[in-house]
Amino acid sequence: MAFPFFGDDKSKIAQMLATLPQQGRVEWIGIRPVRREPLVSVPEVEVLTDARLQGDHARVKTGGKRQVTLVQHEHLMAVAGFLGQPTPVDPGRLRRNLVVSGLNLLALKNRRVQFGEEVILEITGECHPCSRMEEELGPGGYNAMRGHGGLTARIIRGGLLRVGDAVLVLPAEAPAADQ
Repeated sequence: MAFPFFGDDKSKIAQMLATLPQQGRVEWIGIRPVRREPLVSVPEVEVLTDARLQGDHARVKTGGKRQVTLVQHEHLMAVAGFLGQPTPVDPGRLRRNLVVSGLNLLALKNRRVQFGEEVILEITGECHPCSRMEEELGPGGYNAMRGHGGLTARIIRGGLLRVGDAVLVLPAEAPAADQ
């Protein structure tokens, strides 16, 4: 079933959901060359269409919904606050690929987003914290991340992605007639 408000131009909620004029920014990129090892921060990465970030160990499925993970830059300080830390959490410790600022990522679920000139991701769902957060952040790490775990995405179009690239929400597509 399609989202009940989608395409209903008369609905105030549909209008508000479709209004995302803000522009975000890529703040950090991380890849995991080896499973269970620390993420490596990189200034740029080749995004492979319907696959993964080049150099990342992930074994993702073609058409899979979890090819890339993202987290909200503004949440790094929130998580630190829940842990009693005075400075933002290092993004590599959260085990997500991309850190994005300036956009409320949760508002992007089921939307396509362009990163820089080439890359298009489709935001597919929430990326809930796992037990590794206790290892990475210490006692309470899992609970500090609840609601701040970020999102998962499928790679629609690959290309070069750089720290500092603009992040733009693409216009919503109309649902198919059979939905």
